[in-house]
Amino acid sequence: MSEELLVKYTDVVLNREENTILREVNLTVNRGDFLYVIGKVGSGKSTLLKSMYAEIPIESGDAQVFDYCLQKIKRKNVPYLRRKIGIVFQDFQLLIDRSVEKNLEFVLRATEWKNKSMIKDRIHEVLVQVGMQNKAYKMPHELSGGEQQRVVIARALLNSPPLILADEPTGNLDPETGSQIVALLHTISRKGTAVIMATHNYSIVQTFPGKIMRCENMHLVDLNQTP
Repeated sequence: MSEELLVKYTDVVLNREENTILREVNLTVNRGDFLYVIGKVGSGKSTLLKSMYAEIPIESGDAQVFDYCLQKIKRKNVPYLRRKIGIVFQDFQLLIDRSVEKNLEFVLRATEWKNKSMIKDRIHEVLVQVGMQNKAYKMPHELSGGEQQRVVIARALLNSPPLILADEPTGNLDPETGSQIVALLHTISRKGTAVIMATHNYSIVQTFPGKIMRCENMHLVDLNQTP
């Protein structure tokens, strides 16, 4: 698999409400990479991920995601940027009034899929990928936390994004279920989708190795250099 650069940050500064959260951020992510962003609660992990889909502005430096320059991206182009990024939240954010299948259909229709049979086929494909093909008819409240998170990952995969951002995806899960979710994300990464996972669960990082960067003292520290 040839290296394809998806994310490049050079000396980026990130602020929230006029407070500097991270400064001098340097980061590159290629297709198929699995990168952990670790650090304490409040250290800037979520801020970094949100900046990648233009939820938080780039104050200075150079930030490139795909072909988009984040300092100059026009508001009308933000939905197209986000369509190429799958986002996995800690708290699932599933629509509780509709089934798994209808949750996924909602996303596809919102991103301009119109053909009914193509929609049905794509939903089946992603549910097979996450091992939930027999649960399409279930409502979110009928699923365990791990099953809901699998549906969230299926939702993130719908538009075949080159990049998945997973923000504390195991935060509401027991350790065994959390390990299964991280194993699934690693499988997805091996098939060519880059995954950036924010976590403060160090045991998962040790169990499922990947590149590691740590948020500390307003900096993003690369832990991958060998001594």
